[in-house]
Amino acid sequence: MVSEAVVAIDRLAYGGSGFGRIEGKACFVPFSAPGDVVRVRLCRETASYAQAEIIRLLESSPLRISPPCPLFGSCGGCHWQHLGYPAQVAAKEEIFADSLWRLARVERDRLLPPLTAREPWGYRSRIQLKLCGRGEEFRIGFFAPGSHRVVDLAGGCPVAHPLLNRALAVLRPVVEEFPQRDSLQQIDLAAGDDGTVVMTVHYSGDDPRRVEEFWRTRQQRLAPITGATLRRGGRGKLSAIFGEQRLTYELPAPSPDGAAGSLRLAFSTGSFSQVNYGQNRELVSTALEWGNPTGGERVLDLCCGNGNFSLPFARSAGEVIGLETGELSVADARRNAATCAIEHTRFEVQDGAAGVRRFIAAGERFDLVIMDPPRSGAAEMAVLLGDLGAEKILYISCDPQTLGRDLAHLQKGGYRVVKSRVVDMFPQTYHMESITLLERL
Repeated sequence: MVSEAVVAIDRLAYGGSGFGRIEGKACFVPFSAPGDVVRVRLCRETASYAQAEIIRLLESSPLRISPPCPLFGSCGGCHWQHLGYPAQVAAKEEIFADSLWRLARVERDRLLPPLTAREPWGYRSRIQLKLCGRGEEFRIGFFAPGSHRVVDLAGGCPVAHPLLNRALAVLRPVVEEFPQRDSLQQIDLAAGDDGTVVMTVHYSGDDPRRVEEFWRTRQQRLAPITGATLRRGGRGKLSAIFGEQRLTYELPAPSPDGAAGSLRLAFSTGSFSQVNYGQNRELVSTALEWGNPTGGERVLDLCCGNGNFSLPFARSAGEVIGLETGELSVADARRNAATCAIEHTRFEVQDGAAGVRRFIAAGERFDLVIMDPPRSGAAEMAVLLGDLGAEKILYISCDPQTLGRDLAHLQKGGYRVVKSRVVDMFPQTYHMESITLLERL
């Protein structure tokens, strides 16, 4: 194949690139848009596809807009700032529908319109800042696409919550004073929906007490940061430095009589939470509507986290059991249940597939199973769930490819897809959340 070519971009693909063809072979071009005609340079070629980069834009798509962030294209955080928000949502809808049809033969009439974000900017409640260099060469920001080169966020990040941008601004001069900056690789910032901001300092040196003292003596300069934690090594032990160690957010949780209500849940530094609180509320509301707990149901929540779905359901269901491999998240879920005075719950540290096997062996039955696995999906659990025999399954997914694979398993196990929809949790990127309701045949 030639080293340069002209490509007409037909559509967007999962992964964020535009899709076209060169001499019949599929070609993926980052930062292109449907309707573009581009001259590209080939970067990689396999037997079935090629990857290329834009040399020149020959014809511009009508979907193109001017990216609001001056770092777009050099920073690896966003993929679609060059597209208006309606075009982004339409692309996700097409990618989602194609994945579910191709992998699980789910018809389009089962797919509801996407739940769009009210705020496509400033929504992200967590960011991971990379550090590099000294003096005038010091950079704090995100990695460039496909590399470990740090792109400096001098002007902040437009998809990050404004509180995190304020925290970044005050953090920069303090970090520059740190005497062993080579031992700091990353600083995480996270915000609750109540204005609380915590940071986690990733440290690879051998003097943690000195590091903790450094940050404690500068606490007053770090506002709006209200808490700090030290982590030694990539997944090392966490130790408190000062202030808040948990963040909170609010969720809808109707009472058993159907009256509107809410819960305030917490999660600890270092444990998982959704990055978009507004869309998470929409996701939980949809789950409650589709799951429709009426008072006596027995619910199993696989990959339950801090109780994000378990506890809103427990307000109306008869009993909720949550399984999760992360000990910190299980501790959060138990603490949240106690704080919210919800007694008919049980949270256990256990792999979901192992738990399903245990319940099958014991002859236990559930009315509803909720699944919210990581990006790798839940293939083993999906194969097993047919033998558990729940009437309904709610599958929350952050990857349409693994979702399609797992839906195929669930359909073979005796379930049918009733409805499914995209929840746009990550505007300006190709990533998407979704929720799917299955019922037993």
